[in-house]
Amino acid sequence: GTSKGTSSLGNIQEILRNNGTTKEQIAKIATQLFQEMEVNIWTEGLASPGKHDNSTLGIVYEIKRCNETSEKTVLEAGNNTMNINCTDAFKGTTRDKSAVAIITYQSFGDILNGSFFNDERGTQEMKLNSRVVSGTISMKKKVRLSKPVFLTFQHIQPGGERTKPFCVFWEGSEEGGTWSTKGCYHVHSNDSHTKCKCFHLSSFAVLMDFVPKVDPVLTVITYVGLSLSLLCLLLAALTFLLCRSIQNMSTSLHLQLSICLFLAHLLFLTGINQTKPEVLCSIIAGVLHYLYLAAFTWMLLEGLHLFLTVRNLKVANYTSAGKFKKKFMYPFGYGIPALIVAVSAVIGPQNNGTHTHCWLKLDRAFIWSFMGPVAVIILINLVLYFQILWILRSKLSSLNHEVSTIQDTRVITFKAIAQLFILGCSWGLGFFMVEELGKVIRLVMAYTFTIINVLQGILLFVVHCLLNRQVRMEYKKCFSRICRGAETESTEVTRSMTQTKMEELRTSSEVFPRRDLASL
Repeated sequence: GTSKGTSSLGNIQEILRNNGTTKEQIAKIATQLFQEMEVNIWTEGLASPGKHDNSTLGIVYEIKRCNETSEKTVLEAGNNTMNINCTDAFKGTTRDKSAVAIITYQSFGDILNGSFFNDERGTQEMKLNSRVVSGTISMKKKVRLSKPVFLTFQHIQPGGERTKPFCVFWEGSEEGGTWSTKGCYHVHSNDSHTKCKCFHLSSFAVLMDFVPKVDPVLTVITYVGLSLSLLCLLLAALTFLLCRSIQNMSTSLHLQLSICLFLAHLLFLTGINQTKPEVLCSIIAGVLHYLYLAAFTWMLLEGLHLFLTVRNLKVANYTSAGKFKKKFMYPFGYGIPALIVAVSAVIGPQNNGTHTHCWLKLDRAFIWSFMGPVAVIILINLVLYFQILWILRSKLSSLNHEVSTIQDTRVITFKAIAQLFILGCSWGLGFFMVEELGKVIRLVMAYTFTIINVLQGILLFVVHCLLNRQVRMEYKKCFSRICRGAETESTEVTRSMTQTKMEELRTSSEVFPRRDLASL
């Protein structure tokens, strides 16, 4: 009976000792082992129901006979339990052969590990954190259950808050087999146990996604910095939108950039950790992908506009030709990112969102649907930046006095450098974070990346608003109107109070006659 199981278990151990072992070979042997073991244990157990411990095979199991009156039965093996509707055991068999069995394998944790998990959303560090448990009710391979079976697994290692459990079963095939979550659902977990609900019987286990520990300092920097950045982006957008005297092609570009970054940062703060439900997480990841790509596209247009302004020595006062060009800015600024995101979604819709964050997967080539366009934009802006510096160096002396936006060499140079900084330096560090780095280097990269990113909105507000003479003049006018309004209101209040007192005195003189007042 169980000699076949012993042979299969010996085969898998022998294969593992061979350096040339492949995952496919291990999966095929495991699939064969599970099938043989379930049939053999169930068959032999009919003659001797109860709990058994087979140290040779490294398994413990329990078999119970079912009767028509008992709807549910609970089985336990190796501190793992199975709660099943016993009436399903009568399907396809006779009454004397109606039984249920649970088998716990003691030595599969290092063999069928998390690398066999067939998951589209990707994982960070998936590990098998329970014994493999098989459940069977007949010699037939597939029996449709009328009600779900509940399995409770004891953890090998404590779960903790930084873990995500997944209820999986071994899905065998001709090619081998993988862990899959189809038809199995997580009910609840604590530090020591996980409860699962499945709608079929097979070999089950619990996989744990060990979420990397979040640096609390980085979290504070992110939330405080992005909140301040959002405030600056909002002020910048309102400035470009409401100050009519400064509105031109340049401020239109600044406005679109501010809007894209504002929406992207806001969605990042509120939605990056909303991993459930998966559909919502995928949508958030897709929208973030689009907004950040759109921001980079408008950054590219800003760099190109700055280059053309310096190169052609034109003032920011565009004619109908400028308005004609403006019509093409919006399809380019918002259309190109939409096209990239749409193509990416069609090619790999499962690559939006992970188990830990609502962002693109880093462990696959899909991340380059974002990093690729970013790399191209950074390179183009580097070229534009050096061209701007060269033109400033050679032609600054010939500038027309009317070109008020580029009168000051230092301001132009600073804007060019800040533009490149906003465009590329922050996400340029992202290239290094995609690859595996040492712990210290990766930590330094993470801090630098986070700090520079949260400064984007602040730098944009400083460069395009506070360092712009026209904008500062508009701010002064606005504050002056507010101050004058406050003074006027104060004057009106004082005048009203004076009139009120005069009325009170007049009323008093009418109530009290003059002789009475004199007698007082």
